[in-house]
Amino acid sequence: MIGVLLVLLLLPFLLYIAAPQIRKMLSSGVCTSTIQLPGKVAVVTGANTGIGKETAKELAQRGARVYLACRDVQKGELVAREIQIMTGNQQVLVRKLDLADTKSIRTFAKGFLAEEKHLHILINNAGVMMCPYSKTADGFEMHMGVNHLGHFLLTHLLLEKLKESTPSRVVNVSSLAHHLGRIHFHNLQGEKFYHAGLAYCHSKLANILFTQELARRLKGCGVTTYSVHPGTVDSELVRHSSLMRWIWWLFSFFIKTPQQGAQTSLYCALTEGLEVLSGNHFSDCRVAWVSAQARNETVARRLWDVSCDLLGIPVD
Repeated sequence: MIGVLLVLLLLPFLLYIAAPQIRKMLSSGVCTSTIQLPGKVAVVTGANTGIGKETAKELAQRGARVYLACRDVQKGELVAREIQIMTGNQQVLVRKLDLADTKSIRTFAKGFLAEEKHLHILINNAGVMMCPYSKTADGFEMHMGVNHLGHFLLTHLLLEKLKESTPSRVVNVSSLAHHLGRIHFHNLQGEKFYHAGLAYCHSKLANILFTQELARRLKGCGVTTYSVHPGTVDSELVRHSSLMRWIWWLFSFFIKTPQQGAQTSLYCALTEGLEVLSGNHFSDCRVAWVSAQARNETVARRLWDVSCDLLGIPVD
């Protein structure tokens, strides 16, 4: 009995001591590409915090002209200034983008296309997680609307510019949570039944299906696309869930930093020779296994058509 009590008392201390090694083990995968990006243009959504901020910072460090596409412009300006000071790159720009409003998405795209002649890297990073049931400005369930449909529309609007700038890449930030996701076409907006955690999973599955179908449609045109699982990262993504915030705090020693979480996005955006793996899913800078649902080409094609219909995009 005394031995058990002793172990329980010592366990927090032992975990604290072991935490650096455990974190290192859980955060394997580093983008080792040394490629520089002078003259290249990148857009990163949700770049005013977390993984997006670290991704944008690294792209700027390599000399790219980086657009921080975010809802909170004031916060974005502070981050842009921070990145400019840290990297010495003054070509870090902030533009408003609210993925919960298709008018905002179209306004962002229109402004960008008028401002830039090229787009080499599009990182669809922004997202919401475990929101109470709510809808976007266009009536879409918030997770599906922001995480999938918002980025679907943004990519569609910028696609010709990506094609004109080849070789170019699209990186969609998904999650391991996609394994619990399903695409319920009869309940895509969560009006018949809704669970905040599962709604997030469904949207992350949609990210992977979108990536695969986009890769199929773009094959041979010089634009490649990848989905990534960044890992369990200390970010603002869990802000809507008290439970998740508590769990993140409890296991904070083992959770990736935003810089570590950005590595796989950077790997897919920068690594040379990755074109042959277009459409694949990555985790810790290597190809990762996806669920059976995420490999269903029929569902991927139907989701594409349904997404086009919801967004008013002609179905080809």
